[in-house]
Amino acid sequence: MSGHGAPRVDRIDGTGLRVVVVAGTWHDTITDGLIAGAERVLDAAGASWRLVRVPGSFELPVASKVALDAGADAVVALGVIIRGGTPHFEYVSSAATDGLTRVALETGKPVGFGVLTLDDEQQGLDRAGLAGSKEDKGAEAADAALRTALLLRELRG
Repeated sequence: MSGHGAPRVDRIDGTGLRVVVVAGTWHDTITDGLIAGAERVLDAAGASWRLVRVPGSFELPVASKVALDAGADAVVALGVIIRGGTPHFEYVSSAATDGLTRVALETGKPVGFGVLTLDDEQQGLDRAGLAGSKEDKGAEAADAALRTALLLRELRG
């Protein structure tokens, strides 16, 4: 499991940060778990946030870009891509990853990456922060977005 070696994180104060959670609609049980994890972290940090849904992971970059251009301090991008028998998995995974990286670099604002690229549904259930899950990737993505937004604010002075 990829969570081995993850840093221990303390509570963060996200008061005053505006965050948009952008989530795909595929594989709703897993996606809903990711959203719930992000919600827990954002609420505990005191950040202001809203949820927007997009059809799938391919649409995450454009919605994230618009949210950041409209004034959000950070985005948490959540999606689920499960490998199938065609190259579709590689194309969508690459487009989402590359697109979200470009959005962060072009806007100079953080994108918490919570896009799960999986071989099967069980891997997603293990990472979605659900009862019995070994990891909570939605929470991790929200935490990373908040911490990076605060760091960038500090660096910009």
